[in-house]
Amino acid sequence: MDLHIVPGVNAKDVAEAHRQDVYLEKDHSCKCLTYWVDEMRGHVFCLIDAPSKETVYELHNRSHGLVPHKIIEVQPDFVQSFLGRITDPSDAPLTDNGLLLIDETSYRMIMSVQLPDTVLLQHEAGTESAKKKVQQILEIIRNEITAKNGKEAIQEQHSIIGSFITAEKAVAAGLAIHRQLQQINSSCRISIHAGEPVTQHDKLFGETLQFLHRMHFIQRKEQVGISASVRELVAKELMHKTEEDLFSLSANDEQLLNALFNALEEKYSEADFQMDEYAQSLAMSQSQLYRKTTALTGYSPNDLLKEYRLAKAIERLRKGAQNITEITFDCGFNSPSYFTKCFKKKFGLLPITYQELL
Repeated sequence: MDLHIVPGVNAKDVAEAHRQDVYLEKDHSCKCLTYWVDEMRGHVFCLIDAPSKETVYELHNRSHGLVPHKIIEVQPDFVQSFLGRITDPSDAPLTDNGLLLIDETSYRMIMSVQLPDTVLLQHEAGTESAKKKVQQILEIIRNEITAKNGKEAIQEQHSIIGSFITAEKAVAAGLAIHRQLQQINSSCRISIHAGEPVTQHDKLFGETLQFLHRMHFIQRKEQVGISASVRELVAKELMHKTEEDLFSLSANDEQLLNALFNALEEKYSEADFQMDEYAQSLAMSQSQLYRKTTALTGYSPNDLLKEYRLAKAIERLRKGAQNITEITFDCGFNSPSYFTKCFKKKFGLLPITYQELL
């Protein structure tokens, strides 16, 4: 899938450009499957079955000269699950000269529901109880995504991802899931953000999914989190009626959250990473870093770093490719004994026990 940034673009011009691509597709061993147009943002996204990224550039350059600003490799089932189609829509109108006029944005509201860790549930309640609980939670989530006209996207990182066209539907689904989980004495972190399929990230909706994962670190499990972009699209009436069940981020909050985690991603594996270095990388004093991090996430900078390292350690344990000592040092802990102590305090069992229960 590729991204074209074309200020002032209109659907009719894109239909003509797509016709030119289709006319030349066989010459480049390509199949131009479909496209999406966002006139408001001036973005066009093309889905093409092609042997290489270079071939896509060549095709576009020869047919109309509008070469892509970014191309990423995607799986058809991923595109289908997020955007609802991988071919032209059957109900699109025709232009006067017979061109299919597709005027459909690919901008989506993406909801991420972080599922309980099945290993931890199994440790606490036993295998059968854990299975029943997870199935109950999954049923609630999937039913509400469907009921609010959403699509369940590919599940990843122990989360279920829902894709919605409107912010109201996404928020309504998140709130309904949240309230039903409360009724069965369960809670999951639910976050909603908006984005486009291709950005500077090399994964479909990668930037949006990354930010949702970061939102899950914010300690407000009793509320549904929404980003600034989603809040802007939600009717004020809905926000007012549901404000006790929602928390929303400002644009400044989003910038800070990304800055915090960009720095963590770069340095978390270094055992000697200190808070003065963390603050310096963000152009803050240590007192500013503490105040802003605590206000936004509920964690002190030190605790946020520890939480991030433990999350990375859990990911590595699930993959099963490393032993405890390797995971300890790769995740920035300075000794296996300290890692074990932190892991036990956070999750209630030893890392080796977690590994054995997988």
